[in-house]
Amino acid sequence: MKVSKEGLTLTGALVAGLAASACCLGPLVLAIVGIGGAASALALAPYRPYLLALTAAFLGLAFFLTYRRPAGACGPGNACELPKANRIGKMLLWLVTLVVVLTATFPYYSRYLF
Repeated sequence: MKVSKEGLTLTGALVAGLAASACCLGPLVLAIVGIGGAASALALAPYRPYLLALTAAFLGLAFFLTYRRPAGACGPGNACELPKANRIGKMLLWLVTLVVVLTATFPYYSRYLF
């Protein structure tokens, strides 16, 4: 099974975004599930800015790889077909971006939820 560059950057962005939010979102999720010792996730708080920067880099690379004009793109007067896989990849990219933004901004809007 061949892993594409776009899929690899999407996975990296999602993992880095969730890791960046682990200090804030992790204890809440673990407490809801009933797992004790959730406060240990707060140890990740000092690394949050670095993980958010890594997430932004992965997302930027994913957007670049997804939306760049491929070599040998359709010229004027030629019919171009947008492959179904490309459409699914773009939808997945935007979905991952939404999840990352929601989890990265969780500390700012969580005080209004609970």
